[in-house]
Amino acid sequence: MQMAWPTMLKGMGVTIQIAIFAAMMSTTLGLLLAVFRSFNNRVLNIFIIGYVDFFRAMPIIVLMVFIYYALPYLGVTLDAVLSGILALGLNSSAYVSEIFRAGILSVKKGQLEAAHALGMTSMQTMRLILLPQAFRVVLPPLVGNYVASAKDTALCSSISIIELLKAGLSEQALLANPSPLIFSTVLYLLMFVPLTRLSSMIETRMKKSQRKVNM
Repeated sequence: MQMAWPTMLKGMGVTIQIAIFAAMMSTTLGLLLAVFRSFNNRVLNIFIIGYVDFFRAMPIIVLMVFIYYALPYLGVTLDAVLSGILALGLNSSAYVSEIFRAGILSVKKGQLEAAHALGMTSMQTMRLILLPQAFRVVLPPLVGNYVASAKDTALCSSISIIELLKAGLSEQALLANPSPLIFSTVLYLLMFVPLTRLSSMIETRMKKSQRKVNM
């Protein structure tokens, strides 16, 4: 089993790398989509809604395979890790967009009317009034979405990325021993259980602070 540790830890590093970059990409894209959609431009909203519906409906593994294996026929060749990040980021951004949109819509209209009465532009209202309040609302579901997206990194093994699951399977076949797969399971739990608890803690804290505000 000791011989498998370097490969397993390297696979864990790849898993963490993909999860972090996918989260950064999905947050940036999702926030931009939510902000642009809040401007209620009819033409722009058609494209945004189409984007969100498409990537929420598309299975991640199909998207990965398409990006890695099909795009080269169109003249676009990406390495496996970048393909995995892109697929996870695009898929997650659709959900992040809806999370941010719900947060923006949760801000009371009276505050928007007050901002317009003070002569604030739409961008100033978004930056100073809407987003600071929306972030507090969206934080728990956002963390939950990051955890779900991070778990989906296991699908990257379908495009030859040696992440944690692929490393476990490779070492299991090499050693003819289930220990690497058990070790993979333990590493997954060590990564994701704390994140899941963090999400629950944030949600509980947000609910308590919301009760205080309402009182």
